[in-house]
Amino acid sequence: MDGKVKRIGVLTSGGDAPGMNAAVRAVVRTAMSRNVECVGIRRGWNGLINSDFLLMNASSVSHTIDRGGTVLYTARSEEFMHPEGRDRALATCKLLGLDGIVAIGGDGTFRGALALARQAEEQGVNLRVVGVPATIDNDIGCSHYTIGFDTACNTAIECIDKLRDTMQSHERCSVVEVMGRRAGYLALYVGISVGATAVLIPEREVDFERDVVDKIRQARLAGSTHYMVVVAEGAGSAIEIGKRIHEEVGIDPRVTVLGHIQRGGSPTARDRETASRMGYEAVIALLDMDGNRIIGTRDGHMLAMDMEEALAMTKQFQMDRYQVLEALSTTGR
Repeated sequence: MDGKVKRIGVLTSGGDAPGMNAAVRAVVRTAMSRNVECVGIRRGWNGLINSDFLLMNASSVSHTIDRGGTVLYTARSEEFMHPEGRDRALATCKLLGLDGIVAIGGDGTFRGALALARQAEEQGVNLRVVGVPATIDNDIGCSHYTIGFDTACNTAIECIDKLRDTMQSHERCSVVEVMGRRAGYLALYVGISVGATAVLIPEREVDFERDVVDKIRQARLAGSTHYMVVVAEGAGSAIEIGKRIHEEVGIDPRVTVLGHIQRGGSPTARDRETASRMGYEAVIALLDMDGNRIIGTRDGHMLAMDMEEALAMTKQFQMDRYQVLEALSTTGR
């Protein structure tokens, strides 16, 4: 990036996650503390294409650190996936005089940011991008933790604890579907935390007899009269699993799909603090002319990693946590 950074943009893209507002707040206030103007881009990459923006200041982000969702709104942009759409986005960047963009979101958000940065370089436009990982699935390969995961886990745990109250009263089986289309981090973390009888995740091929039927039988032999099965959406349909339990075990399960309730709510302390640190580090990376980076956490430390290298990383699923679940669920809750 040539010369001093004078103005940056910030946007949220893809699925919303609790803590996104805390990250936006950190970006705006860190920029202001360094005498850099900050432009908020509404509705993700769509906003950059359609010039949907506002100049942000301290009051723009006041009383937002505790709010779920995103004050800048979010959207997915089909148009931005094509060079013509990114050309329109670059035109907005040139119009606004943006030196850099902080993009808060997931893997798709970062790939879009990198494509924009490359296209800018080809056209001789000075623009750098920094990504801040925010997704409740916690499935970004380069970062051990992503904004929103802790809040989503706590939301699911609270819901399941309430479900257990009525399940125990009627001696029933409950099948609960949580988010996680390609990753089972949320399901496994929640399953351990609520003392689930069984947890089904995409990373482990489901053997229904082994993973569900045997677990329920073992729990019953240990004295349990109620059973909790937690299912990541990528591991199967909770409705279909409930039907199979009825057919093969002879009990009548109650199915609950938590859905988008997991995305909402006031972020936890961990998500607020992590988002604040990531937002700060994102601005510092741009001011250091160290753009095209992703801010990630590894072993408790914040790192600004090369975006291309970071996107090539994969996250090794911690199957040792599944072993913990296996050990703790053999004798019921």
